[in-house]
Amino acid sequence: MSYAALFEDEDDIFGGSPRSKLMDVIFNANNDIVRQELENFIERVAVMELILEEQIGENIDRAIDNHKNAHLDEAGIKTKSLYVELMGAILSQSE
Repeated sequence: MSYAALFEDEDDIFGGSPRSKLMDVIFNANNDIVRQELENFIERVAVMELILEEQIGENIDRAIDNHKNAHLDEAGIKTKSLYVELMGAILSQSE
């Protein structure tokens, strides 16, 4: 899912960047919920790394860096989307 439209005017929507708002949520939300969502996120990254290793070999760091450098704008938008996605997952379980 892409949240690109939310980033057109970050300061008006978030009162800061998606990264800073995620940090606010992480440090203020229920600790058990944050731990569970971070575990889910890390597990998902682990599976993605396994898929990449199968497709491109063991040197995935270089492949990731090359792809990021070739697609800087898209990588930035995706990064912001992941901040918002993780924040939403935490907040949707909070009181």
